[in-house]
Amino acid sequence: MKTKHYHHLVAPVLSAILPGAGQLYNHQWVKGFIMFLASGFAVTYFASALRQAIWGIATLGDAPSRLVEVDGKSVNIPGDHSINLMIQSLIVLFLLALYIILCIQAARDAYSTGKRRNAGLSPSTFRQTLTYLHDFKFAQLLLVLPAAGILFLTILPIVFMILLAFTNYSSPHHIPPGNLVDWTGFETFVQLFRLSSWSGTFLGVLGWTVLWAVVATATTFASGLAVALVLSQKEVRLKGIWRTLIIIPYAIPQMISLLAMKMMFNGKFGPINQYLSHFGLGELPWLTDPFWAKLTVIIVNMWVGMPLSFLLVSSVLSTIPPDLYEAAKVEGAGRWQQARIITLPFIMFAIAPIIIIQLAGNFNNFNVIYLLTNGGPSNPEYQFAGHTDLLITWLYKLTLNNNIYNIASAIGIILFIIIAAFSIWNYRQTRSFKDEEMTQ
Repeated sequence: MKTKHYHHLVAPVLSAILPGAGQLYNHQWVKGFIMFLASGFAVTYFASALRQAIWGIATLGDAPSRLVEVDGKSVNIPGDHSINLMIQSLIVLFLLALYIILCIQAARDAYSTGKRRNAGLSPSTFRQTLTYLHDFKFAQLLLVLPAAGILFLTILPIVFMILLAFTNYSSPHHIPPGNLVDWTGFETFVQLFRLSSWSGTFLGVLGWTVLWAVVATATTFASGLAVALVLSQKEVRLKGIWRTLIIIPYAIPQMISLLAMKMMFNGKFGPINQYLSHFGLGELPWLTDPFWAKLTVIIVNMWVGMPLSFLLVSSVLSTIPPDLYEAAKVEGAGRWQQARIITLPFIMFAIAPIIIIQLAGNFNNFNVIYLLTNGGPSNPEYQFAGHTDLLITWLYKLTLNNNIYNIASAIGIILFIIIAAFSIWNYRQTRSFKDEEMTQ
């Protein structure tokens, strides 16, 4: 009578209790010893760090730093730093999540090896395991370090920012180490939407941000498209020189270009107003009037961003088969009809996803606004924001200039949701996405 074995049940249970134990049970001595040793270090670390992490993330500290008089001198007594506690706790909790994932993988490995033993097969040796990893899992192994970097340098800061929105971390009463930070739930979002001082600023800046993103994207694309179409005509000579002149603004560092444009649009000393004064137009308030400041940043952004759109459209135009235009001419189609039926569909199919990326980027176009106007001119009805401030520049001012981190974090969350939803919806409407879905 054949004996029934239960190695596939015993091994994963042992690994779930302590990674490596299941491997030792399956006679995988080297692998089991390495995993057992690593889990031993992990258990020792979490035994001391996990309790502190849970306390830190739950309370954010209970004793702020304070000054006391000792022999007539002020002595600083260190206390709990709420933000440091939050960051340290998040690191420990992220490491715990990684350890749990490793435990699950160890249990799965023990289960599959246990099934091999049930079938009468010998478990893989350590050398065989290394060969398998090299031959079949090498790409995944190379991704371990980048994945760890993404986890701790991207995901962890995002989680940290989200958590700040549910605290009262703001100046002047809740800035560590002299003061503690407390959890406040959704109070920050309530202030942002219900307090007139904050809601008016938020809705005003949000409306301008959406308008800016749409107009800035449309103008750079339209200008690049127009210039590319003109230079694609056979009648145009010296195309190489024209292309070089158009690309020069893109080759110059953007910061230098924007600072130069800020000087040129200066209302009192800028050369643009000096030239206009010869025609009796006076001194236009390019950067000091709300309407003219918004118009100026759009014009400058179009000048800075047009070369990229020009390059993209030109590359697509070079790939359109000439036979299509010849066939259209035979059918009696004029230039406008050829552009509407052939040129524009080709262009939009190829670069629609890039336009969506540019649209999302314009929501966060910090450089143009900050270097040209610094969000100005000032708006007395806004909280720490000017007429041309975008959500991203307003967020910058709230954090680095005014230490209002909870409101800034809430704005960051809302901005992320808007950009993600807007980008995903627009991308799903593109022809390239629909054609990709049809081919699957």
